[in-house]
Amino acid sequence: MSIRQLKETAPFDILPEEIFEQLRTAAHVKTYPADSYIFKQKDPPTGFLYVIQEGMVEITATVPGGQEMVVDYRKEGNFFGGTPIFTEEPYTGGARAVTESSCFLIPRRTLTDIAEDYPQIRQYFTRIVLSRVRSLYADIVKENTSNALTQMEAYPFKKRLSEIMHAPVETCPEDTGARQVARSMTEKKIGSMVVVNEHNAPIGIITERDLVTKVLAPDNTVISQARAGDIMTAHRHALSPATYMYEAMTYITAHKVRHLPVVDDGELVGIVTLHDLMRFRSQKAMLMVGSIRDENSLYGLARIKNEILTVARALLTETHSTPEVMEILSYIHHNIIKKVYAICYQQMLDAGHKPPEIKYAFLLMGSGGRREMLLDPDQDNGFVFEDFPDEKQAEVDHFFIPFGDRLVAALAEVGYPLCHGKVMVNNPAWRGRLNDWRHRIHDWINNPEPQKVRYSSIFFDFVCLEGNNQLVDQLQQIVFSEVRQFKRFLYHMMTLDQDYRVPLGLLGRFLLDKEGEHKGMLSLKQGGSVFIVDCVRMFALEKEQSATSTLQRLTSLVEKHVFEIETAEHIKAAFEALVFLRLRQEISLLEKGQAPSHYLDPNELSKSEQELLKEAFNAVSKLQDATKRHFTKAFI
Repeated sequence: MSIRQLKETAPFDILPEEIFEQLRTAAHVKTYPADSYIFKQKDPPTGFLYVIQEGMVEITATVPGGQEMVVDYRKEGNFFGGTPIFTEEPYTGGARAVTESSCFLIPRRTLTDIAEDYPQIRQYFTRIVLSRVRSLYADIVKENTSNALTQMEAYPFKKRLSEIMHAPVETCPEDTGARQVARSMTEKKIGSMVVVNEHNAPIGIITERDLVTKVLAPDNTVISQARAGDIMTAHRHALSPATYMYEAMTYITAHKVRHLPVVDDGELVGIVTLHDLMRFRSQKAMLMVGSIRDENSLYGLARIKNEILTVARALLTETHSTPEVMEILSYIHHNIIKKVYAICYQQMLDAGHKPPEIKYAFLLMGSGGRREMLLDPDQDNGFVFEDFPDEKQAEVDHFFIPFGDRLVAALAEVGYPLCHGKVMVNNPAWRGRLNDWRHRIHDWINNPEPQKVRYSSIFFDFVCLEGNNQLVDQLQQIVFSEVRQFKRFLYHMMTLDQDYRVPLGLLGRFLLDKEGEHKGMLSLKQGGSVFIVDCVRMFALEKEQSATSTLQRLTSLVEKHVFEIETAEHIKAAFEALVFLRLRQEISLLEKGQAPSHYLDPNELSKSEQELLKEAFNAVSKLQDATKRHFTKAFI
């Protein structure tokens, strides 16, 4: 890896070639052993910017309660430790080598000299992105930190494999003798040996069971001739170091393996065992995630879904970031829905229904597609089929109409309410061939009546939950193509969104519902977070960004120079704050035996929480105004 790779990374991408020679000359290389700290949070600055030449580094932060969390990973070509270069303040996070890592160390003086001619470098590292929304939000989340017992409930949901994996891994090439493998495993008291190729990529694994069943037990085996390649189980299973423990537990349970290599960019960096993960399986939440695959009844899945409250409460009171909480809750919902799908599919086969030989995909849309599900999402789903000939339609309907009816009813039985707009697979309008969807999307875009725009807003966040991913990719390209041909549609999306404003008056007073079921309350969703979702989606469609989650879209839009980093951070903070308050409200209502809702009485919030809500609404309002200016200027 050359230091010139920085040229592709902000803020160094603005520098001319000769500056990179200056950086290379000034830098020196230092190697850090695996699992060693390069610096810790609150350490004084070392006076260097670190550029990773080889290896992987974790960026860590200490959260209230003194626990350390991994907040980011840096790989070859990435840099870290830059902010103190210009501020001379202590490090706001730590850096730990996951594997043996070599870094270029660029002296502070070299960077400050370069910044004299290129002030953008200094601005990048001294930029203050913590908006008032973020500051208030951080304080309130800190106040909600619960006791150690609750934190332990959430432990499997915040730890990643890089934090529990064994490294370095004991390995051998495939021509190693079986006797030598057995001797090494005995001497080192390990239960497995990973077989690697010349690039240190795992190609197989040898366990004690392999030695017994393939070497000792057979009568015809000549031990002295047996080699690692002969007795290994071919490598099929591996996860990345960034994988959460709960995901690894689900994976290990599903694939019935006991030893799992951890691989980064094709290279073996660690190993975890079933025993490592089972140490945390006693937690109720962990048991729930692991039990989804083994449950074969709708009643049992409904019971599991009810336990999501336990997970949400633990995560929210453990200072987990709101995006991570949504991601985890969505992961659980997705797995439950997948299992309902599998049960219904098997029921169809058992009833004698034969599936047609076509490619198809089951789509999840709305908050499910964005992976922003909370405690009680309703159903937003559909089917997409390949372009089969018309004469096959009766055969397809014969299977998928009753399957769709069965699936929707089963999801409702498990606890996913029916969609009020009937955006479900039992509605013919939400299933069809690629070409059917093309005509549908064309109609939505070219005849943007309010209801069609609403349908498109739900649909455009689709993701493939089961079936053929290529069909879903093709569907995405159809969306981009249709929007590209009639971009004025985005203006119509914007005008519909502008019909509604945040519930905040000119004098900063909350505007509450004056009648009906929610009299004296306001909606955190319809009055705030939905506007962020909608506005960010419009920009993402314009730039043909395939990301579906709101925060991923924001990141992509920063990379496309649509939003400045500070603006995106402000929007992100407002979105997180609104979702945090909504999720906390849903938990509170469920604990009281009431149905979850995104409505609340702001007068029941503390003064600081009311201030946070007002700041978040102000951020949403500014985003709406910016969206209106952009699409009015572009298409009028």
